[in-house]
Amino acid sequence: MTVSGLDSSRNQTPVKNVVIAGGGTAGWMAATALSRLLGKSINVTLVESKDIGIVGVGEATIPPIRTFHKLLGIDEKAFMRATQATFKLGIEFENWREQGHSYIHSFGITGRECWAGEFHHFWLRAKEYGFGGEFGDYCPELIAAKQSKFATSEAMPLNFAYHFDAVAYGRFLKSLACDAGVTHKEGDIEEVVVCPQSGNIQSLRLASDEVIDGDFFIDCTGFKGLLIEQALHTGYDDWRHYLFCDSAVAMQTELTAPPVPYTKSVAHKAGWRWQIPLQERMGNGLVFCSRFMSDEDAINTLKSQVTGAPINEPRVIRFTPGKRRRGWNKNCVALGLSSGFIEPLESTSIHLIMTGLIRLMRLFPFDGITQSAIDEYNNKFDSEMSAILDFIVMHYKVTQREDSPFWQQCQRMEIPPSLKHKLALFAESGRVFLDDGDIFRVDSWTQVLMGQGMTPSQYHRVADEMSEQSLKQFMAGLKQQVDNHVAKLPSHEAFLTQYLR
Repeated sequence: MTVSGLDSSRNQTPVKNVVIAGGGTAGWMAATALSRLLGKSINVTLVESKDIGIVGVGEATIPPIRTFHKLLGIDEKAFMRATQATFKLGIEFENWREQGHSYIHSFGITGRECWAGEFHHFWLRAKEYGFGGEFGDYCPELIAAKQSKFATSEAMPLNFAYHFDAVAYGRFLKSLACDAGVTHKEGDIEEVVVCPQSGNIQSLRLASDEVIDGDFFIDCTGFKGLLIEQALHTGYDDWRHYLFCDSAVAMQTELTAPPVPYTKSVAHKAGWRWQIPLQERMGNGLVFCSRFMSDEDAINTLKSQVTGAPINEPRVIRFTPGKRRRGWNKNCVALGLSSGFIEPLESTSIHLIMTGLIRLMRLFPFDGITQSAIDEYNNKFDSEMSAILDFIVMHYKVTQREDSPFWQQCQRMEIPPSLKHKLALFAESGRVFLDDGDIFRVDSWTQVLMGQGMTPSQYHRVADEMSEQSLKQFMAGLKQQVDNHVAKLPSHEAFLTQYLR
């Protein structure tokens, strides 16, 4: 049946042969997902250069990666052993609100909400009465992170993600993908051949003169965007007016203490630095704005603040925060760094690869590419990237720091209109309403906003429906549940050792 008056705008060429340009995390995630989930319908070839340099940093993730792994049938213990993985319950932010202050953004649900108001409204009411303690006291993941405890079981579930070695993760996925039938080609891409009539990519010519033909291409070539940008000239939305940091230094060090179940983000005079604990080493990095800090200063600052002997020399990485104007252009989808980059403050990089892949597979053009599918992909891509931008910019905007030119600039910075509305709404009413593209829940927004020092001027009056005594009992009961839960947990180190034995 056809619908009268609608232009199908279909490229009638069926998509059978998919070519992935680039390996790494993005390329091998794409190869594994496509081969394991769509392998009976398509052929997948991955082309990567054996000479590409490896940064060698650790990667931190957010909980949906567990769903992605289950979808692909990945064994958790095998994955963790292969990648030196540890468990992650959240991120500790130090010196972000002000020097010497810290808070944790955890993956857990805080307290218990009702139909009209989330838990923080009841907590705000309790604070007016003079009780209630800390907001984080009502989140088991947050308290477990503080105490470096962890366990996972159906009886005592925790919402968690992982830290892991990104290079080892790529190797692990490579073996799964090749076992599932992916054709692996090594070689430098010398030319991206574009059809002069349609504008679609036809093939990749390698330095060896081998030609790799395809019906559909996935660009995982990193910042350079060899296909999506250099060949298809998609364009890039530069977000440096929202996110000032444009450089990073990364290095690994030996562990000096048992790995904790959280990432650490420590703000400094021109950005922030990360600590990502793996089983046998620490991933370290320093993100900075080159207008306010030199490479030499950044390297020296990082070296002076890490613990443990260095495993490798620090390497400077340049980036431009922003996104491609289209994630899907012609017969090419960009994944990973080739699609854009929002600094890894909230560990969203791998998540964006995953959501892009899921979106592509749900819209996969088996019978030919349609404009409606392209538009849907790009609409969701734009919405997701914009929502993450809001969440990241919020960390820099909601702060009391004015102790350096960088932080003074953050106080005066332009912010997206959507974020301006969210901040005003929370400040005035304590309400958070999520956008379609939001990957962070209300719990995340409230933990970070209040952790950064923003307290709403009012709470939802549904909290007044509970008497002071009932509210006190309600709050005490919730806190007792959290305390009982966490008290039963072993240390993260003990559980990790036992689990992977």
